[in-house]
Amino acid sequence: MKARFLLDTNILSDLVRHPQGKIAQRIAQEGEKSICTSIIVSSELRFGAQKSGSRRLADQLEIILSAIDTLPLEVPADRQYARLRRYLEKRGTPIGPNDMLIAAHALALDCTVITANDREFSRVPGLKVENWL
Repeated sequence: MKARFLLDTNILSDLVRHPQGKIAQRIAQEGEKSICTSIIVSSELRFGAQKSGSRRLADQLEIILSAIDTLPLEVPADRQYARLRRYLEKRGTPIGPNDMLIAAHALALDCTVITANDREFSRVPGLKVENWL
């Protein structure tokens, strides 16, 4: 089975700002069918676009999101989240709440998280993480 790559907020944000940049080149290399994101990520991005008030940014974001599979958060991501949160809290190394949901989502789907925040995501046992920037 071909690898599936779940793009994190900062990676998609870079793609919105640089539609012909490094991320676009890597997507072309890996194949668009292997690329996805989480509903958590699209929610964060849409909030950022709303907050900025930039129509151009919102339009560019919608173009990008329309070209990428946005996956719903479903079972067994909830079980992954519970195990992950307990594990990280027990060790005193929690990550942000949205990042924890994104990590649990990626684990449940067996996706590699593509992020510039690899330091935080690397604390998650069993999670495949790459930084394409």
